[in-house]
Amino acid sequence: MPRIHVVDPKTATGEARELLDGVQQQLGVVPNFIRALANSPAALSAFLGLYGPLGRAAIDQATRERIALVIAEENGCQYCVSAHTAIGRGAGLSNDEMLRNRQGGSSDARAAAAVAFAKALNEHRGELTTGEFEAVRAAGFSDGEIVEIITVVALNVFTNILGKSTLINIDFPKVALLAGAERAAA
Repeated sequence: MPRIHVVDPKTATGEARELLDGVQQQLGVVPNFIRALANSPAALSAFLGLYGPLGRAAIDQATRERIALVIAEENGCQYCVSAHTAIGRGAGLSNDEMLRNRQGGSSDARAAAAVAFAKALNEHRGELTTGEFEAVRAAGFSDGEIVEIITVVALNVFTNILGKSTLINIDFPKVALLAGAERAAA
């Protein structure tokens, strides 16, 4: 059972209504995650203010989704694994690729470096080795792209914490966590 009320876009008022209407126009739906954030228009605005501009990032949507999947899996957030599996399909990722991503890899060498770097950032709370930075640079990522990877990780850690702590009802096709993540989440 959810621990926090989700705001109904039809009955929302003021800034929350405006923000939810914007999400509806952009996505065609308003996911429960966004509805939970709408309890605080400031929090929802902050999320959208970071999420929106990432659409113009140098790293492509498929890579951003790969990162979201590994972070959600590592943090044991079933809501986010489910959401990013659906979004990942829309970004052209296959089920096999998304499973690799959730396990910390990729069939694409450059994407594998981004996923490994993201996983290390999450696991070590940002305390990375020079070797981990050299590996992502060797895969062809610029300093700007590395900053974007860090930003995507941070944004997804936030969404994982919100999703897990509030027990938001999953409004995407449910995807089970892998066995190791289920143990970590317990």
